[in-house]
Amino acid sequence: MYNMIKKIFCLLPLLACIGVMPAHANWEYESEYVAGGWYTDNGSRFVLSVRGGASYGMGRVRNDVGELSAAYYYNSSNGEVVPETNLRVACGGAICDGYVYAGYGNVGALPVKNDYKKLSFAAGASVGWIMPNNTNWRLEIGWDRITEAEYNASPLFDGNIKLTGGVLDGRTITAQSGSVHSTVSTDVISAMAFYDFFDGLQKPLHTVVPYVGLGVGYANSTTELQLTDAYGDLSSDQDLRTHFSENASDVVLEFYKSKKSTANIAGVLALGVSYGIDEKTFLDFGARLMYVPQVKWALTNGDETRHRDWFSVKNMIYTNVMLGLRFEF
Repeated sequence: MYNMIKKIFCLLPLLACIGVMPAHANWEYESEYVAGGWYTDNGSRFVLSVRGGASYGMGRVRNDVGELSAAYYYNSSNGEVVPETNLRVACGGAICDGYVYAGYGNVGALPVKNDYKKLSFAAGASVGWIMPNNTNWRLEIGWDRITEAEYNASPLFDGNIKLTGGVLDGRTITAQSGSVHSTVSTDVISAMAFYDFFDGLQKPLHTVVPYVGLGVGYANSTTELQLTDAYGDLSSDQDLRTHFSENASDVVLEFYKSKKSTANIAGVLALGVSYGIDEKTFLDFGARLMYVPQVKWALTNGDETRHRDWFSVKNMIYTNVMLGLRFEF
């Protein structure tokens, strides 16, 4: 996917040259012959634009673990409820004296502590065409990249779960689970329709011209997850120990660094203004709101033959505020 995007980006200078060469020949616009050697210009133009700026992403984080059992032990003398692994670490692999089996709880039922709210950088480029005889409208194919941003949480999950079995069967306890260091980056290829607000056939120079745009695109998000069992609840689950640990015989699990790609159909809304420096060059300042339905993080084993969704961001919205140059040949 990323190689395809690089190829598209490398073609942009060539496309620009194709647009500029006819301009020197003075026949780049489709025209209608009137009389006496005069031609009328229908206003169609080739468009090339580049832009860069900041991106702010936000969305609700959801627990995607599913059914996963964590074992807990109870000390009646002080009322403490502790994950099994913590006791085994503290007491050399055995259960500490004074603790009895309290029951197991489903980690997949715990809520996420923090939603996703992160600032990163954004850049993009587009090629397109201004419609003949209807120059308020322009159509563009564009690529935007939201650079890598971190999502870190310790704990990731934090809330109440109900225990089953053991001496606290049916009781609800407060539990915390998992620490994560993770990243996400997103590429969006979009088809956009823009409307520039001005009167006449040609955009006025040295004047602010507002515009709006609407489009649809293909979004590819790449995530990387490093999970640790900081709270000692995950290491008691046999499925995780067998399939996702580097050293399954250790008391505390050590997970592989895991990558995942998520593909979506994205919606794009654009608002901005342009300012004509000359007949072919325009400053462009605008915001693009990009809606991505879902971005996933997952665990993988060493040879990436097993995968398990761990958490996801639902209804991700990127707000990209960017300054750029647009050329109309």
